[in-house]
Amino acid sequence: MILRTPLAGHQLLLLPSVLLLPLLLPLLLFRPCDAKTANPGDQLQMQHHQLAAEQGLPEPRAYMPDAQHLDFVYHDHEELTRFLRATSARYPNLTALYSIGKSIQGRDLWVMVVSSSPYEHMVGKPDVKYVGNIHGNEPVGREMLLHLIQYFVTSYSSDQYVKWLLDNTRIHILPTMNPDGYAVSKEGTCDGGQGRYNARGFDLNRNFPDYFKQNNKRGQPETDSVKDWISKIQFVLSGSLHGGALVASYPYDNTPNSRICRSSALCAMFQTYSAAPSLTPDDDVFKHLSLVYARNHAKMSRGVACKSATPAFENGITNGAAWYPLTGGMQDYNYVWYGCMEITLEISCCKFPPAYELKKYWEDNQLSLIKFLAEAHRGVQGFVFDPAGMPIERASIKIKGRDVGFQTTKYGEFWRILLPGYYKVEVFAEGFAPREVEFVIVEQHPTLLNVTLQPSKRIEGIGAMGPVGVSVGGGGGVGPGGLYRPIPAPQHYRPPVPQYAGAASSDSGIFSTISNGLNSLYSNIFG
Repeated sequence: MILRTPLAGHQLLLLPSVLLLPLLLPLLLFRPCDAKTANPGDQLQMQHHQLAAEQGLPEPRAYMPDAQHLDFVYHDHEELTRFLRATSARYPNLTALYSIGKSIQGRDLWVMVVSSSPYEHMVGKPDVKYVGNIHGNEPVGREMLLHLIQYFVTSYSSDQYVKWLLDNTRIHILPTMNPDGYAVSKEGTCDGGQGRYNARGFDLNRNFPDYFKQNNKRGQPETDSVKDWISKIQFVLSGSLHGGALVASYPYDNTPNSRICRSSALCAMFQTYSAAPSLTPDDDVFKHLSLVYARNHAKMSRGVACKSATPAFENGITNGAAWYPLTGGMQDYNYVWYGCMEITLEISCCKFPPAYELKKYWEDNQLSLIKFLAEAHRGVQGFVFDPAGMPIERASIKIKGRDVGFQTTKYGEFWRILLPGYYKVEVFAEGFAPREVEFVIVEQHPTLLNVTLQPSKRIEGIGAMGPVGVSVGGGGGVGPGGLYRPIPAPQHYRPPVPQYAGAASSDSGIFSTISNGLNSLYSNIFG
């Protein structure tokens, strides 16, 4: 079978699909369909992927850089491009290079896939990603991601943990989202805004659609490329690398508290800096993911402030809005729009430290960068089938009580990172009766959960032109032909959307200007 992955301005010819090695099944295997309903999808789910060896794997070994190909120095865009192309040519079985678009000034936004199946989506193998250098003057993450690529490809044959990770995960790495901003940044500049923005002066981490407040900033090519990218690949887990602090920050970045503060821009300004947390339905998972990064980092979990005037963070993690709220952030967009668990990783107190410090930054972050990606294999994963065992694409899925949902891939796959406990999943698909299934998550082993949906049933006594909108069962209706039609599920489940209060943005005058200025100043100082 030949598959093609359409990406913005780029197509990859994918190699023939092959079956994965059999999975050592988790302790609990849930099959909600009746035992008598054996379908062809059963074999597919048994070949899901190889995960159970996770418990006994040794820690990733200490990395010894290949100085011939990648030194601990800053690489401009041409050097970055040469390194990625050379690595792809040197390791064709582990890497694939593609561009998701171009910056304002025409620089490619390169993505390197690192995996044992780099050119194709292997059924059952989750996609994860890292994004670096969204602010051009914060390039430590850019260099860490280049070294992570090299670490993966040079360690695959000798490091059991890396081999397991690459055999069971497709890792997409975008080293720089803002190459134009980087080009005008200056090494050794720890604070300030020079190079932070793209070539049109836009902060790319304020340029995404926002869940809480209307974002009227004009979309930029770099953010449009990223939005297009994540709409086409079902990413499970993501990290965005920044600089200016030492903390793992998790959603929400924004807050609905402007609904409380309607009287004036001055009121909204003080409300903005009240440091109130804004928690997601998956707050337990986001805290866990942040702690995985912070505790594997050499310094982050100590929670030491970068400077005497900057905040310290307990255990090295923080809720984004509790630190300082922002509108149009990338991590909230990933989570609310596509169900991708993304956190923001602030990995250097100095935004653009001198190059001689890069080796130390690598030593501090190496284990965290690897262990964080492995969390994609925690929780529940499986398939949604029809009774014939065929996958159902774009089925809408929600963990009950967690009102941010996600969808199945074209192969019927889904993943959700969850901590140990009892859960109930709700599954909807057009033309099928909705389904609720209970399942359990245990530590260390992912739960494999396969859901078979039954087609909508004909209602007795209703003709071909039967009444529309008659309530049947779980809130559905009867459509043409007497078929039960569940209420159409939204493309993605989201919490009830708060009204756009926008007190600060709608008011004009000096107080609005002061509020916006403080927000910009705070961002420039802390990342």
